[in-house]
Amino acid sequence: MATLRAFPSSEPISGASAERVDMKFEVVVIPVADVDRSKEFYTKLGWRLDADFPFDNGFRVVQFTPPGSGSSVQFGTKMTSAAPGSAEGLYLIVSDVEAARKDLVARGIEVSEVFHPGTPGAQFQIDGSGRISGPASEHATYNSFAMFRDPDGNGWLFQEITTRLPGRGLGNLDVATLTELLQEAEKHHSEYEPTAPKHHWSGWYAAYIVARQDGKTPEEAAKDGKLHIEGAR
Repeated sequence: MATLRAFPSSEPISGASAERVDMKFEVVVIPVADVDRSKEFYTKLGWRLDADFPFDNGFRVVQFTPPGSGSSVQFGTKMTSAAPGSAEGLYLIVSDVEAARKDLVARGIEVSEVFHPGTPGAQFQIDGSGRISGPASEHATYNSFAMFRDPDGNGWLFQEITTRLPGRGLGNLDVATLTELLQEAEKHHSEYEPTAPKHHWSGWYAAYIVARQDGKTPEEAAKDGKLHIEGAR
């Protein structure tokens, strides 16, 4: 019987002693044929232009960030050997897929009708097979989509998420979500405060919110808030 072997490591790995290093996904590179044409398209989407850096050796990098996103997209010259337009299934998470679609249509962008998968993975089928017109029943989270393509054919998907699965964090906070989170933090902090050592509420709130963004439950986040205050004494 074959034995699976792990790659050797000079550092022991253990849940108790290993320190976690945060890894924040920052950028995805997409292949394009005409950089200026693509720059014009992504500007038309209303995305923020972060950079357009050309270099003497022909290398050029252009970066855009969708509104509210913590991650960006880059394209340019001498960046990738992938065929222009070969990127597929690039997700853009929205709280209201119909509103997101209307915004792009108003900007003159061709966007599919809102749909939901009739079969698993139908959102990825280029021919549109397995898709059912309209949003999912009761706008079930994770299940409503719309798609559009850039001039080269790179495929983007709007996905509507209203409630994330447990442990998946909160994503990018909007005003409504942050308001709800602050009210939740206030409730748990008020339960902690009567027996808590003297502290400023901001430290507890900060630890709580970071924990919730990392996917912890309200109860786990409250424990993190307590540890932050009492561990800092």
